[in-house]
Amino acid sequence: QVRLVESGGGLVQPGGSLKLSCEDSTTRSDFYFMGWYRQVPGKQREEVATFIGGGATKYADSVKGRFTISKDKAENKNTLYLQMNSLKPDDTGVYYCNAAIFNSYGQRRDYWGQGTQVTVSS
Repeated sequence: QVRLVESGGGLVQPGGSLKLSCEDSTTRSDFYFMGWYRQVPGKQREEVATFIGGGATKYADSVKGRFTISKDKAENKNTLYLQMNSLKPDDTGVYYCNAAIFNSYGQRRDYWGQGTQVTVSS
């Protein structure tokens, strides 16, 4: 069973940094972290940083050069990270990690974390 647990959000001043983490204890070989998304009230969830295959990454234009996505795999734990530097008030929102399981037909089932609030304000 996939269960994504996020942490690391909080209140930070403009120009500050935060590092988000998303953990899952699945040992499934068909489990993949897909990326981080952000949602603010009244708007659709938007893509922030994602893996696009072959180890390549994709970032929203608004976060390029400031955010870095990475992941780590240990024996009994998978962890997804989002290092956020030079934070701006526009980065405020609830951040969600996304993972997927692919079956033998290439069909994808998505999983989401509970969300962690990031507030950038002076």
